[in-house]
Order: sequence, then C-alpha cells, then structure tokens
Amino acid sequence: MQNLTTFKLIERISTLLRAEERKKYAALGLQPMHIQVLDYLNACNSYSNTAAAVTEYFGLTKGTVSQTLQVLERKGYIEKQIDVEDARVVHLTLSKNGEQLLENADDDIFSQAQQAVLSKQYASLDDALRMTLVTLQEGCNAKSFGSCDSCINFNVEDNHYLCSATRLPVYQIETHKICREHRLAA
Repeated sequence: MQNLTTFKLIERISTLLRAEERKKYAALGLQPMHIQVLDYLNACNSYSNTAAAVTEYFGLTKGTVSQTLQVLERKGYIEKQIDVEDARVVHLTLSKNGEQLLENADDDIFSQAQQAVLSKQYASLDDALRMTLVTLQEGCNAKSFGSCDSCINFNVEDNHYLCSATRLPVYQIETHKICREHRLAA
C-alpha cells in the first residue's frame, strides 16, 4: 500500500474533495468556498451568523468574505437581516434556495467512503484514512498518485524495476515516490 503519513493522507483527501467540489459547483457558478460558507451558516447559531464571524471562522480577509457573500446573495442562497437591537449588525441566513442547495450537496461517493471505513476495524488511523482515500479516488474516477512499489504496473524483470504502463525503468531510489501513472494493486 502507499507509504503516507497521516498528514499527507488528510491533505490528499482534502485535495480530492476540493477538486470534486469545484467540478460539481462550477455549473452553478459557485466555488467550494461558497458551499463552505453556506454550510457554516446552516450550522452556526444566531450570534455567529455575521460576516465578521464568517471571516474569523475561515481565516479570510474581509474583502474576500464580502465578495463571497455578495455572490451568494445575488444568486439567492442567503438573505441579510438587520439585528433588531443593533442596526450595525447584519445577520446572514440561508434562503430556501440555499437550504435546498445544501440538501442536494450530499454525495453518494462520500457516503460510500464512510461506509467502507465503518465496515472494518482498522489497526491505525493511517489505515482508515488510506481506505477513505482509495474509496474516494475510485468513486471519483481520480488517479491514485501512489508510490511505484504499490502499483499494479510495478514489475521486477532481471533484477531491474520496470513500469509496464510506461515501459520505462523505475530506479530503486524512486520506488517509494509518487507516480501519476499509479494504479492500485488489488
């Protein structure tokens, strides 16, 4: 299997999720950040549904959050409401369209990954994350980008390493490095 640390597995899973989100929401003219903001607004309490709170939560600049909120309001996914006690405070709530978008955001691919992890007991967090990553990659038809020595195309011929996909030699020093032609061995 792949020789990745916990951090690298989490990073790779995050990258894959963001790539899938970009593809999915591009048709709606949205970016992953837009969905993340909607998700935050859906989950936060009535004291934390302000532009300032969104800025703090995501660690973004006021300008970036302002532009994000403008897009979401223009597309009808959020509504702004002035605070009844302090007119300087504007609360952000999901519109019906925003709620419906989040409901439809759930994806079977992620549910499959969760079920794959829950169906087995893993010896380590790395093993569970590795299974999550593999399941997501398969579900998204994404390349696995694993190490050569864990690839179905990795062969040993006459005491030399060879990639059957590229028909090129694999140097010993590179057998544990990431390859774009990687395909998981069964």
